[in-house]
Amino acid sequence: MQFIHRRAALALAGTALTISAAGAQTSDFPNKPLRIIVPYTPGGTTDIATRLVAEPLSRVLGQPVVVENRPGANSIIGVGAAAASAPDGHTMVMVLPAHAANATLQAGRMPFDPLGFAPVSLVVQAPLVLAGSRHVSAQNLREYLDVARARPGQMNYGSSGIGATAHLAMEDLQLRTGVRMVHVPYRGTQPALADLMAGHIGMMFDTYSTLKPHFEAGTIRPLGIATPTRPSFASELPTIVEGGIEDFAASSWCMLLAPPRTPQPLVDRLSAEVGRIVREPEMARRLQELGFQVLAL
Repeated sequence: MQFIHRRAALALAGTALTISAAGAQTSDFPNKPLRIIVPYTPGGTTDIATRLVAEPLSRVLGQPVVVENRPGANSIIGVGAAAASAPDGHTMVMVLPAHAANATLQAGRMPFDPLGFAPVSLVVQAPLVLAGSRHVSAQNLREYLDVARARPGQMNYGSSGIGATAHLAMEDLQLRTGVRMVHVPYRGTQPALADLMAGHIGMMFDTYSTLKPHFEAGTIRPLGIATPTRPSFASELPTIVEGGIEDFAASSWCMLLAPPRTPQPLVDRLSAEVGRIVREPEMARRLQELGFQVLAL
């Protein structure tokens, strides 16, 4: 009986120490600059969403929040850098659906466990938009598909990497239409866009926030947005459904993760602050204008 009491006392002491440690962790957090790793090139969807969150997060936490672009290997390089970081709440990484796809596509070949990260918060979701090169002799989605269909395996399309939402959306489009194109994966959106403008690839999916300036500049051609109806922020864009592809919809999301073993109290603090930031009316309005839908709970 005395042994049982001793074990209970030790367990209670251990619980008290854990609670005390958690309180200490949050009371002096953050105590140095934070960084959010973007595993893609600057200027893409992930980069835009991250930078919108980083500035107000810096203000509420009282520490600089540095955005660090670490592109390559369909996000594995940047996410790997986050996995190797100290689990002290001062490092996060913003991921896309490609991170989840890597768990299957790269199973057994990744230097970290993609499912081992601490989820901080879903941030935004954005429908995909299909853009075409102006070097292709076509004006709309039907005509672009006709050109590709007439030259099977000759037209290239780009994406930010194998398993990226843009890659999978284009594969779905090909299956539905019988078109065969060649996938060219890039280290991020911007190099793919450069090749789209130069005519080295014929088409690519990405988000409205990334493609809008290039539509307005006339350097690429808008072919359709992957939503059931035209959204208010892009009412000028036809839908892919209008282009003759029934029930076609595709979107991407951005999610903040912390390194494995990051203490839950720190994760909870970051989650609460990010949620408040993106739900603030002015921020939500700004995000919507860019084609983002707030997902943070």
